[in-house]
Amino acid sequence: MPRTTQQLHPHREPVATRPAATVLLLRDATGDAGGLEVLMTRRSATASFAPGAYVFPGGGIDALDAAPTTHAAADRRPTQSDLHLTQAIAAIRESFEELGVLLARHAADGRWADAADIAAIDRHQPFAQQCSARGLRLAADSVFVLAHWTTDRDLPRRFDVPFLVARMPQGQEPVADEAEQFEPVWVRPADALARHEAGQFFMIFPTVRTLQRLAQFGTTQAVFDALADEQPLWTSCPRAGTLAGKEARYMESDTPYGELALVCPDGQIVHALDWQTAQPVPLLRNVQRLTAPNPGVMTGPGTNSYLVGDPATGFIAIDPGPADPEHLDKLWRAAGGDIRMIVCTHSHADHSPGAAPLQALCVQAGKAPPPILGLPSAPTARAASAFTPDRALQNSELLTLAGQAAEGPVTHTLQVIHTPGHAANHLCLLLVEDALLFSGDHILNGSTTVVDPPDGNMADYLDSLDRLDAVCAQHGVEFILPAHGYVLGQARSAIAKLKAHRLAREAKVMAAMQALPEGTMEDWVRHAYDDVPPRMWPVAQRSLLAHVERIRSLQPGG
Repeated sequence: MPRTTQQLHPHREPVATRPAATVLLLRDATGDAGGLEVLMTRRSATASFAPGAYVFPGGGIDALDAAPTTHAAADRRPTQSDLHLTQAIAAIRESFEELGVLLARHAADGRWADAADIAAIDRHQPFAQQCSARGLRLAADSVFVLAHWTTDRDLPRRFDVPFLVARMPQGQEPVADEAEQFEPVWVRPADALARHEAGQFFMIFPTVRTLQRLAQFGTTQAVFDALADEQPLWTSCPRAGTLAGKEARYMESDTPYGELALVCPDGQIVHALDWQTAQPVPLLRNVQRLTAPNPGVMTGPGTNSYLVGDPATGFIAIDPGPADPEHLDKLWRAAGGDIRMIVCTHSHADHSPGAAPLQALCVQAGKAPPPILGLPSAPTARAASAFTPDRALQNSELLTLAGQAAEGPVTHTLQVIHTPGHAANHLCLLLVEDALLFSGDHILNGSTTVVDPPDGNMADYLDSLDRLDAVCAQHGVEFILPAHGYVLGQARSAIAKLKAHRLAREAKVMAAMQALPEGTMEDWVRHAYDDVPPRMWPVAQRSLLAHVERIRSLQPGG
């Protein structure tokens, strides 16, 4: 983890969470449109949490929900844990108290509770005891965990809440309590999302994201089939930043999430996510990012140049980018003109050409020329990627900045990691004191890098991923700072997913080669990259060639 002394903002402890449970009552829609529907209600305009929002029924878990006597009054699956049983009971109770929906069966014959049972039970009196008195058993065995949400760290009221699912009992009709919940409505997920987008159906972030996932299922049975292993389909504690001046929330799978976790670990909404090239973006006190004005298909929002260091130590510039005078001037000024070293992760045209002009800027200002460091381009590199550093770096070499700050001595140390694959001379850098990995083009956020033979090599690329994973494990690295895109969080998981993606793609390449043994590269790319827009196939074909070379090298005699 980064040193607390390098965090940009004073720590603010998030509010503690309260246990709760929410249930999505589902049914299959009738009529030509078909599909599934979910029961939603509108919260009171004076509610303390999400006033006026359309939600699924639910609420806090009571002590009685976990009591042994209550558990004994419920049916459960053999694989259903005590915790999941308690959550299911809470959801059953809340759906009855708020909507008069009773997920219970008669013990004698298994019949679902009917209108007479519902009328006989007081919503304001102890629930489970009343059900038992009428010979009803709570149908917790029919309630499954869909997802698990923890309320965002920035909010004043926070809940730890599973989103559960159950089928709506036949013959029952929801009747809102007209105190906490109003206007029960059956709605298809896609329709609810469309109405929300039009400003007609206000929902909070977890509700929206849950409906987006639910919209992918065609029937209620498909939902339950996906939940057979008793594991939630996703778990999330969202984070928020600002985008175009407005609050924007994200799940762990969204590309900005890792950056928000690095810059605002306690969840404060103080980080702007807008891509711009006008000024550097502070990520820590000792790390700034300045994005070059070269957006495109291959560069995303642009090439990220990084400054590591502080006024007491001077700065190391990582990947100065293209030879863009304005960009380099901004990078130089962001360092206060005190650049001690310039490091290029590799020699491609959007990373290294700015090194010499940046060095010249320092000299013109009367400073000693900061050495340009990296690995020289290999003979296999394309002509546009020719690069000769002032000094070649060695694998595991340490580059150290040291100085005296107000709080005492301070150091910033970059460890060199040779990672061929994207390019033969590619390297990554570990900021040792803060356990941050600068990944160059080896690991990107939002896309996968091109491996372009002969300078690119897929076997080397995969081996380098393993090397980076080992470094992350050894140093406790949680964040990856790529040359394109936002900061990545959950570093080892990101590396594992990237490797799995590459191997899955390789399996598709192999299948295409086997299905079309006489096929051309164009034939194979159409089959192996059928999930990629055709306009990207010429680029994809370069990585396909790298996969083909690796596949052939693994064959006997290859």
